[in-house]
Amino acid sequence: MSSTSTGSTPPRQALSKIACNRIQKELVEWQVNPPHGFKHKVTDNLQRWVIDVNGAPGTLYTNETYQLQVDFPEHYPMEAPQVNALCI
Repeated sequence: MSSTSTGSTPPRQALSKIACNRIQKELVEWQVNPPHGFKHKVTDNLQRWVIDVNGAPGTLYTNETYQLQVDFPEHYPMEAPQVNALCI
């Protein structure tokens, strides 16, 4: 059986139980107490978050929105997530 992926991103490994529990806990915390200027785009993929970031007021980035893609590794939180800026 072969797996396919797009771009330079290697196929993701399934999350460990510890990683899954931790990410779910952090997602609930994010929903209850969202960080100012950040918005999590809800998807059915717990392992990949897409986050909109608003530019800080009074800066060149005012009224701009930036999008980040956060990919959580199999052994999160012992391994750091990969964060990429997306073009929107």
